[in-house]
Amino acid sequence: MPDLDELADLYAYPDSHKPWLRTNFVASVDGGVQDPQGLSGHLGGEPDATVFKVLRSLSDVVLVGAGTARAEGYHPISADSIHESLREGRPRVPRLAVVSRNLDIPESLLTPGLIILTPASSPAEARQRLSQTAEVVVAGENAVDWPAVLDAFAARGLNRILCEGGPALHGSLVDLDLVDEACVTISPHLVGGPAKRITEGARAVELPMRLGHVVEEDGVLLTRWVRDRRAA
Repeated sequence: MPDLDELADLYAYPDSHKPWLRTNFVASVDGGVQDPQGLSGHLGGEPDATVFKVLRSLSDVVLVGAGTARAEGYHPISADSIHESLREGRPRVPRLAVVSRNLDIPESLLTPGLIILTPASSPAEARQRLSQTAEVVVAGENAVDWPAVLDAFAARGLNRILCEGGPALHGSLVDLDLVDEACVTISPHLVGGPAKRITEGARAVELPMRLGHVVEEDGVLLTRWVRDRRAA
């Protein structure tokens, strides 16, 4: 396994003042993103956990759907869950941004640094209540307007974006061709059953990607794919 500095170089964000949207998922050999318990957190083992921590450490904001946050037991991002040496003058920890249409946000996440992304059709009373603790960003009318979200992130200096899912959220981003980079860990397992894929979208697309790198550790493949916009 590469050491911390080598991993930081492998996963470095481009030197740009524009938003860069990176997604991070783990999948089995047969394409499933859930283990038999319906979770993904342990599917990639220690190699995936190592990269997971590095990716968070390099980001400005971690984006996740409320359903995934509930299912995977998310907590506020703490300093001991990242590598502070990789922050390079940025705030001590990345911000957490949770997407929810009905504003059913886990109480454990309600801290002052939290960003809540929601459309205007979400419950107004809940928006008012949550805004007393978190920063509520209204983007879109009946569904979240993702280009508007990226603009909101940029206005806050949050250009290094890390999306951790789930598949429906990823599908919305893929559908709009907003994903700049996909970091996919291939777990050496077959899971069968009804496990979801990393993307659930309303329409089929075929977006060219180019391979950034592959790292193998204990049979786990750590891959990084970059959107090839030269072919667009």
